[in-house]
Amino acid sequence: MAQFKIYGYADALRPRRTAMSDVIHASAAAVLGLPADKRFHRFLLLEADDFVVPHSRSHDYTIIEVVLFEGRTVETKKAFVRDLYARFEEQLRIVPIDLEIVLQESPRHDWGIRGLPGDELTDLAYEVEV
Repeated sequence: MAQFKIYGYADALRPRRTAMSDVIHASAAAVLGLPADKRFHRFLLLEADDFVVPHSRSHDYTIIEVVLFEGRTVETKKAFVRDLYARFEEQLRIVPIDLEIVLQESPRHDWGIRGLPGDELTDLAYEVEV
């Protein structure tokens, strides 16, 4: 399980939401093993007054926060970060200086999904320990 929050300037994110969601999900499926039919993406479209960023960043500056079940190896998480940077640059033309990614792991028992604590789900369709 993984939940994604994507922050950026409203006028920069709005026209790219679908493409960005596709890029993020392709990376999450390829590297983290998330199912192709499961997306949990929330776009937070911010006005300039609400998104204060360093002067060295462009108007494309984007922050991705991911909350995911704990259990993936350090190597897998690093591979995911590297893959996202590559896909963002290749497919969206957003350079690495304008993308920040934060992965936050949470124990399964801290999640509530489909009426159950996450550690009681028996029908998870993918592996977490990758």
